[in-house]
Amino acid sequence: MLETFVVVIVPALVVVAAVSDLMTMTIPNRLVLALVAAFAVAAPLSGMSLQDLALHLGAGLAVLALGVGLFAPGWIGGGDAKLAAALALWLGFEPLLAWIVLFGFLGGGLTLGVLWARSNPLPARLNGVDWIARLHDARTGVPYGIALSAGALMLWTDTAWFAGLS
Repeated sequence: MLETFVVVIVPALVVVAAVSDLMTMTIPNRLVLALVAAFAVAAPLSGMSLQDLALHLGAGLAVLALGVGLFAPGWIGGGDAKLAAALALWLGFEPLLAWIVLFGFLGGGLTLGVLWARSNPLPARLNGVDWIARLHDARTGVPYGIALSAGALMLWTDTAWFAGLS
């Protein structure tokens, strides 16, 4: 049962969050709640100690506090802050710094790519595709959930969750 969460459910939810952010510029609350609920089920299945549980909760809360601080002045979206907190809950403190650095680089590249694309006219054949036109619009943000998700997935197999599957 734990294998299903670690190998299928969590990665699928993370991919859906990234695709949702790309296509709609939103990360639905139900996806973030599903990640949190999956953690609530998987943690006891894994035999996680209370100390480790507290560390994972602490990582999630610390990233949520940071996310709220970045959301307040409008530097990131609310969905990005919530997704980051849910992903930090799963990752815990051990890979947290590596994840932050990784998604920072990925997000920087994504931002540069989006800005470059926006500096060029959108081909007419793509103008009718809603999500592409929305992404190309300079009044919209950058779907940073893609970088958050990609960074988490790149580190996912190196986490304690995978080590516990053997």
